[in-house]
Order: sequence, then structure tokens, then C-alpha cells
Amino acid sequence: MQALPGFRDFYPEDFAFRAKLMRAWRKTARSYGFVEYDGPPLEPLELYQKKSGDELVGQLYHFVDKGERPVALRAEMTPTLARMVAAKHREFRKPLKWFSMPQVFRYERQQKGRLREHFQLNCDIIGEASIEADIELISLLIDTLRNLGLTSDDFVIRLSDRQFWTHFLQQRQVPEDKWYEVFQAIDKSEREPREKIAQRLLDNGLGALTDEIYTILEKGAEWDRLTQVSAGLKARGLADFARIDFRIVRGLAYYTGVVFEAFDKAGVFRAIAGGGRYDDLLAKLGDEALPAAGFGMGDVVLGDLLKAKNLLQETTPELDIYVIIPDETYRPAALGVVQTLRNLGHAVDFPLAPTKMRKQFESAEQRQARFAVIVDAKSEQGVVEIKELATRVQREVALAGLAGELAGPVS
Repeated sequence: MQALPGFRDFYPEDFAFRAKLMRAWRKTARSYGFVEYDGPPLEPLELYQKKSGDELVGQLYHFVDKGERPVALRAEMTPTLARMVAAKHREFRKPLKWFSMPQVFRYERQQKGRLREHFQLNCDIIGEASIEADIELISLLIDTLRNLGLTSDDFVIRLSDRQFWTHFLQQRQVPEDKWYEVFQAIDKSEREPREKIAQRLLDNGLGALTDEIYTILEKGAEWDRLTQVSAGLKARGLADFARIDFRIVRGLAYYTGVVFEAFDKAGVFRAIAGGGRYDDLLAKLGDEALPAAGFGMGDVVLGDLLKAKNLLQETTPELDIYVIIPDETYRPAALGVVQTLRNLGHAVDFPLAPTKMRKQFESAEQRQARFAVIVDAKSEQGVVEIKELATRVQREVALAGLAGELAGPVS
């Protein structure tokens, strides 16, 4: 029997890669002063309907539970975050700088870089309307990728602003109920031929905008808010990692301001990450409006990119110490050593059944232990031998001083 389509088994080596990735995510988010939170993997279906209408519902794993409640597995973290903040934000000092690393689920067609489940880094700033919050999030995204070993030769953050396009549409007196069609056309302009985009606009009575939109997409435009973002990144020494690109509008309807996506420069993969400002979302959920911005970064595309670049591949030792038992006579003494070392915080293993000494050393090396501790007849005199497996240096030490001879525990 195999895993369901679009779902993954994480064997130890796969889990180790994911764990390293998530440690890097957590370390960088904390370095920016973000604090971690989490929420339930099952939410009321209504929460997603309030946030995205029916746009997202078709991609949800949803059902009626035994209490006759329509529920859904979380497809993204932002609705949960908004619900949690709406419930208790008055208890917290603003701005909130929160991050999470949930597993999320979507029932959609599998394709390269997209599965039906993935883990995702979410970072959000709630309660700060200043453009500095947007710059802080974009900087955090850049540094998260940098801290994984990627450089400005590997990725770029493409920046835009939904307010530029809403201003554009207001000036041309386009009805607000048509704006989303324009955003969709712009969003698809890089993946579909101009003729198809023009027809999409024409079908919505917006054909006269085609040439003007494409002039902006190809030549750019002046927009003060994006100039401020670029200046803020330059002040941090991060200007080489980002560029303005008016094609970026983000597909979801709730974005209200600066938006951004991260792409590999070679153009091999889908977007690595994306986000932006969503100032109206809390009000949609029935609470007072709070300014908010954030981004999400999944582990699937990012993992493919890191593996293609041979990053995060080096393995961390699984063990500090493997205790060798040459003769079963000394197993009680060896178990005492094992427990003493574990009590000190070391990662320690040993043979559970009688095993030839050669096989035990093979196990120690396969597990990438740093030391082997050999417990034999000398233990009766309070002495054991330790062997540093990387250098093959072996020496006798007193049991009483064993802890001091060994390095600290595995991180």
C-alpha cells in the first residue's frame, strides 16, 4: 500500500532534510524578533469562505463532521492567524510579529513543485500600517533564503503594489467589480500569450486597456511606495536581491498593497514564496480592521531548489556516542554508562542484542557517532576506552572523568 497521491512519506533522511530546513526557518524568523504560534489543522469551512469566497473552497479537503459541522483541513495559515488575532489582539502589544510552520492541505492537480500537502513558513506583521513593515518582511524573506545558502545569483524578489493598479483603474473609471478580472489578466500575462490576455480583457469590456497595461508591464512606471521599498532594501544592503515588476499582483483577492514573490533566477521552478499586504482581512472576519502583511514559503519548491544547488545536503551526526559492549558480561556496566551519558544530555545508542564487536563499530560509523565508548573488563577498575571515530584516536579514561572527555550533546 502506498501513500495517497500528492502526499509524502518522510523516511529518516527525508525527515532530516526537512528538520534542517525548518531549523533554518525558525532561526532566521527569531533573529528578526518574530515569535512562534500555531493553530488547529481543522477549521470551520466558513472561515475560508469569509476570507476567499468560493475561490478557494473547490481546493479544500472539506466535509461534515460527526457534529454536523462543515469543516476543512487548513489550506493556508492566514485565515487561522486572522481568526486568532481577531479573538485576542487587544491582549497583545502592537505590532505583532508572528511566524508559524504548519502543514497545509489542498486538493488540487499535482504538478511540478505542487503537491496536496506541504509544510510552509508563514511570517506576518499585524497592527503596523507603515511601509517599513513591508520592507521588514521582504528583508526577512531574503535573509531566510540567504541563510539556506542561496545568493543573489540564485533568486530574486519581484515587487509590485496592488495600490498602483487600483489607482490605474480608478483613473480610467473601471468599475470595482471588474478589477479582479484585470488583476487575473496581469497575473497570467507571463504565462499566457498576449492575444489570450487581450481576449480575456475584451470579454470583460476592458479591451481598450490592453496596450496601456502592456506598456506598463514592459517598461515599468514610477510609483513612490515601491521607490520607498527599494530604498529600504538598499539601506539594508539587500538591493541586489529584489526588483520592481508590475506583473506581480498575487492571485488571491484579499491583497491590498505591496505584493511580492520570490523566484529562482534560472526560471526552472515555480515561485518559491509569495506575500503582501492584506489590510482588510480582519474586518472581513467580523472584527475591527487591523493593518497586516505577511508571506508564505512552502517546502516543496524550496526543497527542490536547495537539492538542485546541493545545499543542506551535508548530514548532521545522529549520535554523540555509541557504547560498545565486547562481551555480554559487561552489559550491566555498559547500561550504567549509557544512562549516565543520556542524563548529561548526550545522544547515545548501543546494541540491544549480543553483537560482534566489528558489527558494533560498523553501526557506530553508519549512525555517524562522534565517539565510541568501549566498556570491557577495565570497567571493573573504573576505566573505559573512548575512540574518536573521525580520527581513529583511541585512549583510556577514568569513568569518573568520562563526561569531561566528551564534547557537548548533538544539537
